[in-house]
Amino acid sequence: MCRFLIIIGICFAQVSMSAQIGGSRVYPFLNFSYSARQSALGGSLISVNDDDPSLIIYNPSSISEQHHHSLLLHFTDYFTTTGYGSVLYSHTFKHAGSFAFEARCVQYGTFNGMDEWGYETGHFTAGDCALTAAWGRTLSEHFSIGASLKLLFSGYESYNSFGFATDVSGSFFSKEKQLSLTLLFKNLGSELKPFSPGQYQKIPFDIQLALSHRFKYIPVRYHISLHSLYRWEMGDNSLYTPFYQTDVLTGEINYPTRFAHFADNFFRHIIFGLEIEPVKYLALHCSYNHDMHQEMRIPQRKTIAGFAYGFTVNIYSIRVGFSRVHYAAGAVPNYFTFSANIDELTKLYAKNKKKKLQRIE
Repeated sequence: MCRFLIIIGICFAQVSMSAQIGGSRVYPFLNFSYSARQSALGGSLISVNDDDPSLIIYNPSSISEQHHHSLLLHFTDYFTTTGYGSVLYSHTFKHAGSFAFEARCVQYGTFNGMDEWGYETGHFTAGDCALTAAWGRTLSEHFSIGASLKLLFSGYESYNSFGFATDVSGSFFSKEKQLSLTLLFKNLGSELKPFSPGQYQKIPFDIQLALSHRFKYIPVRYHISLHSLYRWEMGDNSLYTPFYQTDVLTGEINYPTRFAHFADNFFRHIIFGLEIEPVKYLALHCSYNHDMHQEMRIPQRKTIAGFAYGFTVNIYSIRVGFSRVHYAAGAVPNYFTFSANIDELTKLYAKNKKKKLQRIE
């Protein structure tokens, strides 16, 4: 526990240091969702204690022996020519604890290069990559901790950047009440080599708190995820915001009331998710992200931006997941995830082989 408190202290120190570095955010692909289930439930931290390996890379404190020898493949058909994917493997060592290793890659496509005069200079590509090693350890029946280290690389034409990021989390789980609670410090780190010499940019740091609870008598689990807990203001309150109405007589902008502004900021920090299991091998997921809805909405038009949905089929430890996320009109990417537990498949194969031999005898 002392080591965990020391790590938390280092995290807060890192936050204060990173706040002094100006510039825009770099490595935005760290906020992409690399799990169909995660995407369908809002794309943020989901606090669940089960054997699904698609969630452990977001919450290292959930990595445990139940994920031993789990393998996961993910692909997202993103916007236009952009696509990305990841591969994950988990292994538990007897004394060191449980680990998960992930590699993710994002490809933005091929582009035509132009000089300042408009002449073509050839084709170039752009992409991001990350290698992650995560560790989790169970401290007691109800508490666990975890941390991860990510090595980051971005290459856009002739510009390159290297960096690192760490996640630190702690979880509480009650098996009797089917209740999970997780606190996550996400993406603590920095660029080691920026795109331009001496111009270091921030990485997408976040503090998240997630609650998950499954009802006792009905097959329903709800999720409440809080994000961006290090700041209060989430929206754009500038004079040029297109969502504010203008008084036709005075020409003045009609700003929202204090209560409306407070309510908007409050719900922008919250993501609501719901899982329904109508049968043993099928789970349906849906969620609503108010911050995404507000950022992607269109003036004078109603949209379902911020809504997501999907399903997971789980048969003999083989999971197949699919989801869709509504970012905006015409911008609805598809997420595909496949995972399996090698040990469970090996046992199943041995069991079937034994049955065949018995029939032959």
